[in-house]
Amino acid sequence: MWAVRHVTDEERRARLARRHGLAPAHRYDEAVAATRAMTVLHATEAPSVHLALHARVADLAVADVDRALYEDRSLVKQLAMRRTLFVFPRDLLPAAWGSASARVAGPLAVRLAKEAVAGGLSEDGAAWVDAARDAVLARLAGGDELSAQEIREQVPEVAAKVELGRGRWAQPVPVAPRVLGLLGAEGSIVRARNATHWRTARPRWTAMAAWLGDVPEPLTEAEGYAALVRRWLWTFGPGTTADLRWWLGGTLGAVRRALADVAAVEVGLDGGGVGWVLPDDVDPEDPVAPWAALTPVLDPTVMGWKERDFYLGGLGPRLFDTNGNAGTTAWWDGRVVGCWVQDAAGVVEVRVLTDLPDEGHAALAVEAERLTAWLEGHRVSTVYPSAAMAPSATR
Repeated sequence: MWAVRHVTDEERRARLARRHGLAPAHRYDEAVAATRAMTVLHATEAPSVHLALHARVADLAVADVDRALYEDRSLVKQLAMRRTLFVFPRDLLPAAWGSASARVAGPLAVRLAKEAVAGGLSEDGAAWVDAARDAVLARLAGGDELSAQEIREQVPEVAAKVELGRGRWAQPVPVAPRVLGLLGAEGSIVRARNATHWRTARPRWTAMAAWLGDVPEPLTEAEGYAALVRRWLWTFGPGTTADLRWWLGGTLGAVRRALADVAAVEVGLDGGGVGWVLPDDVDPEDPVAPWAALTPVLDPTVMGWKERDFYLGGLGPRLFDTNGNAGTTAWWDGRVVGCWVQDAAGVVEVRVLTDLPDEGHAALAVEAERLTAWLEGHRVSTVYPSAAMAPSATR
């Protein structure tokens, strides 16, 4: 197959600016629209959800995000691709349940069964997992929202601990969170309201049926992957097969089938690579005026591709940790140019790691002031700091 046309890196950055709502002139009006535009939001760290939306939505309040998550429930947290927690638009959940989440849940169940046997909880690990699953679901069926500790205290079947590791590294680990993780991946239960402020994750759990009211059936595996790939291609296309396989956490066969199912078409990329776009999304993208943005740890744009040179350049080692987790990022004109941190008073400071024109420095200063005002003195911590975010880091 011949590529329909060539998409330059500059054009890819223009698509990113508009579709991801990062260019201030193209921000979205509300949180759900911005989330749908990104396909999903990373939610491994609780504040990343609010900060990612603040970067993309004009006049956003913390209460707007909380309302979508906990009152309207139009945005829902779900363990899915790469065993990562995401915020999904509600209508996309059945696609994940039938594909990416199911791929995560299967190995979790197998591992938990082995741990139950090794920990002396049962000689039949699979039967123990089934009994634990049923007991938790029975307790949450009425719609109660309970913390992991409360579930452990109220459901004897998951009150035990198993010893993991060997020798001096062995330690007793509660099984309740592991059971909850499995049920969450399956879509049987859900992280409901947060028991503390938005900058810290202390989720309460409840039954998915009670939380949503109407729970649709999961799509088939093929239908689910096709739905996810269709959304991803609109958000991140053009992207390569390697990008998609990494993002989905799926097999090469699943990716290829999904690309065929959505009738994706090839485009040429700078550097000689081949990318994919949707068949109705091949028209050229107009240029975007230079823009600045500040995005949080594990931002969905920064984490959207495996092959990141067209926006990251050579800054990856300074802005990602050794496990591939992105720290905060500062953007100028479609490229990552540094990171941001906060001082003791909560004031946002931009750390630029490359040469910028005065216009770029000025635009980033505006975004730093905007974020500082929005945070109202609250400091946001992370367990994924990049090297550039370290107190001693310099250019």
